[in-house]
Amino acid sequence: MVNHSFPVDFLLLGFSEHPGLERILFMVVSISYLLTLVGNTLIILLSMLDPRLHSPMYFFLSNLSFLDLCFTTSCVPQMLFHLWGPRKTISFLGCSVQLFIFLFLGTTECVLLTVMAFDRYVAVCQPLHYATIIHPRLCWQLVAMAWVIGLVESVVQTPPTLRLPFCRHRRVDDFVCEVPALIHLSCGDTTYSEIQMAVASVFILVVPLSLILVSYGAIARAVLRINSAVAWRKALGTCSSHLIVVTLFYSSGIAVYLQPKNPYAQKRGKFFGLFYAVGTPLLNPLIYTLRNKEVKSALRRLLGKDVDSRESRGNAA
Repeated sequence: MVNHSFPVDFLLLGFSEHPGLERILFMVVSISYLLTLVGNTLIILLSMLDPRLHSPMYFFLSNLSFLDLCFTTSCVPQMLFHLWGPRKTISFLGCSVQLFIFLFLGTTECVLLTVMAFDRYVAVCQPLHYATIIHPRLCWQLVAMAWVIGLVESVVQTPPTLRLPFCRHRRVDDFVCEVPALIHLSCGDTTYSEIQMAVASVFILVVPLSLILVSYGAIARAVLRINSAVAWRKALGTCSSHLIVVTLFYSSGIAVYLQPKNPYAQKRGKFFGLFYAVGTPLLNPLIYTLRNKEVKSALRRLLGKDVDSRESRGNAA
């Protein structure tokens, strides 16, 4: 049975077939969400307050943290509500908004990670011209480009997905409204939508990832020509955090949007989708904080200032 009119609501199945797993996931996702809020907010504050972090690299990083905050907040509160209670429904309007935001922010992050790879390429391969090439105006232009591309992708792909002839049971085998799950819900011909998703995935996943790999290939060649062990470690420290973040984000994104069409892949894709929505925004600030000496030093300076100010107030009293 096909419903050609707009459905009243959708039923997000998530992991409802495993009630015990839902309770465990509720605790894990709750803790992860709190840590995500704290970690990404901390990076944004450090990038704003510490003058030593007023550089293009940390400008892009603070934008990535803001993006992760928006991305995870667009789905996690509703996910927690569904994991905790028996009600699993979401309105058609709510699903539409969530789909639009998911596509918008996900595409923006793909482009932003590519921009950050270009920044690292210039820093390692053109260090003497870095300040001239990556100037503040270009930084703002690159970030604006990432957001605009994300917006355009969402505007193009969201309406056709929502116009699919959805089955009357309205059961979405996922925990959020995503394009693959909504296509699977359709009882009509989905050939056009699948082709559109495949083409979009090539442009927002494969092409940016290819550009990132080209950038790191050039970085690897430049590093191999360096004879200094100190320079080796500096180049590795400059790029390793971003490379880990790229690996985590793109591996989960490709598993969700380029998965084969079979039940096993769909179940596996649900867990990858959970990691894509909850895990990567959590791990990004941890990776950049734990592996970056400048961020750790900025955090110590910020805490040191707080300690000094409290001691001075105590002496004055």
